[in-house]
Amino acid sequence: MSAPTPNPSDRSGLGGVDVSAVVGALLDLRTWSAFDIDAEGRVLAGHDELGSVQLVEIDPDGTRTPLTDLPSRCVGRYRPGRRQVVVQHDNGGDELMQLSLLDLSTGATTPVTLDGLEPLVRDPAYLHVIGDVDDQRLVYGTNRRNGVDMDVVVRDWATGAEEVLWDGGGYVADTHVSHDGTSVAVTALSLRPASTLVVLAGPRAAAGNQVTDPDDHARNHAVGWAPDDEALVLTSNSGREFDAVMRVGLDGPGFDDTGRTTLVADEAHDLAAWPSPDGSALVVGRLVDGGVELAVLEADGRLRSAVPAEKGAQWGRAVADVVWAADSSRFVLTVSQPTAPGSLYSVDAAKGRATLVADSREGRPVDLAARLVEPSIHRVPTPDGEQVPCFVYAPSVPVPALAGASVVLVHGGPESAADLTFSPVVQALVGCGLTVLVPNVRGSTGYGKRWYSLDDVDLRLDSVADLAALHDWLPSQGLDPERAALWGGSYGGYMVLAGVTMQPERWAAAVDIVGISSLVTFLENTSAYRRAYREREYGSLEHDRELLVRASPITYLDQLRAPLFVIHGANDPRVPLSEAEQIVEALAARGVPHVLKVYADEGHGLAKRANRQDAYPAAVTFLVDLLAR
Repeated sequence: MSAPTPNPSDRSGLGGVDVSAVVGALLDLRTWSAFDIDAEGRVLAGHDELGSVQLVEIDPDGTRTPLTDLPSRCVGRYRPGRRQVVVQHDNGGDELMQLSLLDLSTGATTPVTLDGLEPLVRDPAYLHVIGDVDDQRLVYGTNRRNGVDMDVVVRDWATGAEEVLWDGGGYVADTHVSHDGTSVAVTALSLRPASTLVVLAGPRAAAGNQVTDPDDHARNHAVGWAPDDEALVLTSNSGREFDAVMRVGLDGPGFDDTGRTTLVADEAHDLAAWPSPDGSALVVGRLVDGGVELAVLEADGRLRSAVPAEKGAQWGRAVADVVWAADSSRFVLTVSQPTAPGSLYSVDAAKGRATLVADSREGRPVDLAARLVEPSIHRVPTPDGEQVPCFVYAPSVPVPALAGASVVLVHGGPESAADLTFSPVVQALVGCGLTVLVPNVRGSTGYGKRWYSLDDVDLRLDSVADLAALHDWLPSQGLDPERAALWGGSYGGYMVLAGVTMQPERWAAAVDIVGISSLVTFLENTSAYRRAYREREYGSLEHDRELLVRASPITYLDQLRAPLFVIHGANDPRVPLSEAEQIVEALAARGVPHVLKVYADEGHGLAKRANRQDAYPAAVTFLVDLLAR
């Protein structure tokens, strides 16, 4: 179908909805994230009111002290035993993370700029990622040896001396130091699709450094050490459909039944785990249809709720993340819901008492709150007999001109998932009167190994076919298939471009954010340290080029007819700007209506509030103008 060129001046029938005002107000909502909590209960948190995510310290009495005002987003960790913070920051979204120290002992009440940080580990040509921090040492990952492989480095706080503990190659995802400080458990990406492995570095690796089989098609993640350092705590779906929590002994090589003990398992859901630093307690998260249910594993093997009953009722379905204090006395929760950005709770580990630290509902306009909606949960049938999990957000305030119009919003990854967290984009689209469908197409995590494996390599286009199944399902929900659009970022952007080029008759418009237009040029131009791990998912340039061409949206450009809004960061190290430029060049040559917004100070996505306030209201308006009747 063809779609009209947007007419921003025509607002008849929108029921008085000011699209820019609705979107802008949602983007202005404060969203908290917790990065650390210390033994005194101070929380190291962040939000983006200064323009990008910056550090804020929240005292137990509620006092909030802004700590940083850096040019780009940052995260941090406390240095135990000192009033210092290790700050991880990049430049303009280039993801070349640098590490600095922030001294809190001065008592300063104004945020520091980059010049006010003490350089710790800096080399702007390479990335340096915080792994673990204790009172004796800093552990970080870096690719400075060859620009590709991530090594694990331990830096002694007292002397500044550094030791490379792991240089076995590959991309390091996480590290955990043993209690005696001699060894590090390393979780790294393997060369199997959507798989990770665990290795040991240091004296405790004497029996062999492979904790898990590198050839296993499984997600293995070391989350901590047993109290005696004689075992690791892992989440793993090796030999099973869903992630379970396991104890793996270190007295022999390999990962077999003789060396592992299942601590907690659920035959229908993935589990996540957050052990306390001293190994004495374990918080377990059960993932159910995009939400997380938290419990604490007791010494007798029983689970008790990690959240007091009144807080559980208040949160409802939510997404939660856990960060423990270094002394294991408490942990801080970041809790997000579809209708509430991140709030923070401090939980006393012994008493199970939760205290609200920061409420995301502060200052939220009443009229805006009325527009926020919870989704309904569905399973969408496909022609080959699968069922696609899907959240549907229906407007709480109907807009006659947009009745029946819908947007299918596809998450990134692909080894990721849409979950029950707050999304200002989803709520903005709904608040303007559009129904939003947020699917977990095949290849998404959270629904078992079989489901996330259904888009690997030569199955890629089966995932794209799920978009057609979603489109076919629209009439059953009272939605107009002639007025359906796509929205997605990163891999979701690839899915958007695949949908509008391979299924051109189905989609009236689309918004593509940092999306892949050609799998071939993407793999040729993405950062070297990422290439091998993207090839494991999409196929290799050497062996699967024909498949990559067949699965690339740019191959089908002659079929594209839907107007397209494209957003990209000039410094994107993952999906280079060239991916957007080549699709827009082809659109211009064919006279297809389009908009391209490129941000010189952004990378993979929009990290800065000012840029989001520029791009997203314009993108939503673009869709509203095209879908209104």
